[in-house]
Amino acid sequence: MDPLEELRRLCLAQPEATERLSHGEPTWFVKGRKTFVMFADHHHDDRLAFWCAAAPGTQEALVAEDPTRFFRPPYVGHRGWLGVYLDVRVDWAEIGELVADAYRYVRYGAP
Repeated sequence: MDPLEELRRLCLAQPEATERLSHGEPTWFVKGRKTFVMFADHHHDDRLAFWCAAAPGTQEALVAEDPTRFFRPPYVGHRGWLGVYLDVRVDWAEIGELVADAYRYVRYGAP
């Protein structure tokens, strides 16, 4: 399974989600305006990952629980965004939940 294609499928399944390049990477937006997920293809290191919006406390909890799968991304990590590695064993059902939560958090202000 191609991680970008699967991530794209999950993001575009959200109502009124759109995709365009931002900072050279595929990025998904709510109604074409607010970012909820950014792909990170070795963008700032040698890892394949994505960054997503997350409710307060989510980033800290998941990074503490499993730092081999989750991290604090550069630039947006200070705002609580979550980094998710895609070059490890991936649970796509869990990724789907994170994507949906990110979408709802950006669109409605709650997961």
